[in-house]
Amino acid sequence: MNLQHQKHVFNIPEQVTYLNIASLSPSFKTVEKAGIDAVLQKSKPYTIPVSDFFNPVTELKTLFAQLIDSDEPERIVTIPSVSYGIATVANNITLKTNDEILVIEEQFPSNIYAWKKLASKFNAKIITVKNPNLSVGNAQQWNQDILDAINERTAVVALGQIHWSNGIIFNLKSIRQKTRENGALLIVDGSQTVGAFPFSIKEIQPDALICAGYKWLFGPYGCAYAYYGSYFDQGEPIEDNWANRLDSENLSGLTNYQSQYKPLANRYAMGESGNFIYVKMQIEALKQVISWTPGAIQNYCKSVSIEAAQQLIDLGCEIENPDDRAHHLFGVKPPQILDVQKLKQVLYEKQIYVSFRGAYIRVSCHLYNTANDLNTLVKGIQSLL
Repeated sequence: MNLQHQKHVFNIPEQVTYLNIASLSPSFKTVEKAGIDAVLQKSKPYTIPVSDFFNPVTELKTLFAQLIDSDEPERIVTIPSVSYGIATVANNITLKTNDEILVIEEQFPSNIYAWKKLASKFNAKIITVKNPNLSVGNAQQWNQDILDAINERTAVVALGQIHWSNGIIFNLKSIRQKTRENGALLIVDGSQTVGAFPFSIKEIQPDALICAGYKWLFGPYGCAYAYYGSYFDQGEPIEDNWANRLDSENLSGLTNYQSQYKPLANRYAMGESGNFIYVKMQIEALKQVISWTPGAIQNYCKSVSIEAAQQLIDLGCEIENPDDRAHHLFGVKPPQILDVQKLKQVLYEKQIYVSFRGAYIRVSCHLYNTANDLNTLVKGIQSLL
């Protein structure tokens, strides 16, 4: 599928150059309307049927399952945040002394703190695989270093599909194979890829996939998704809410307390997962993303950004090889002579929005962007060199 820019789907003013969806997405007009309609309906609660506690959630899980190439929507739950999903995973892992949890350098904090706590609890070790920072072959070397670090002591490997600051792609298929050979779990944070970069549960077969919903999935802030594999089928949730138990659809019988959970991952859903406002917004968002397809979104982002990326390299910036990084999100490491504080001021004045993450200017684009947006950023950086 070849996509054209879709700026008409959004409410982004012409004078704004928004290259920061990796931080927070704008809403589709359809998502905005779904949210407003749901807010208005809440003013008339007598119009909300009992089925709305359950049926829209089922539809949402089915859509997310389709997006990540899973035939099992009951392995998916809606959650409030990535940290909630990671906490659920950590809550169901028992380690031995000197077991190892493998992460990567400068991983997002929500996928670090729970592992530090778990390692401390069991006297295990955190192994951080550092970015080799090579001028040639950096991504390949980092991936090889990750594979080399997985051994018989490795209990968990937790990382994203790409690095959240620079866009380097991690070879999850090879990492999954190595974790299987060593009896380790693979926990994937898909927050910066799912929706804009192809991901297949059938191909990768992670033990868990946790994903923020307010970035590339265009949901409201405060929504996320989790897929839990068979390892977690009999685990303990971090909360006990009424809707996760068998027969909870029978509201008149809720005090016939039920010891059994609904099957598979349903036990891990957050309380009030039937949120009448968020769920309807999320459904509209996922429908649109699925219709575009992540592969087509990735190709479009490449088409509008590849020339600008090369221009930035010509200006002395460092960007990973285009074959080794994502195109919807990539990191630009500016030359040392660039005054970053002045750059922030220039970009602010020109209404150009990016993120500054560590040593990188993180650029993230989507279907509302054109090549001209990326060229505007190039000119802003060029003006200070």
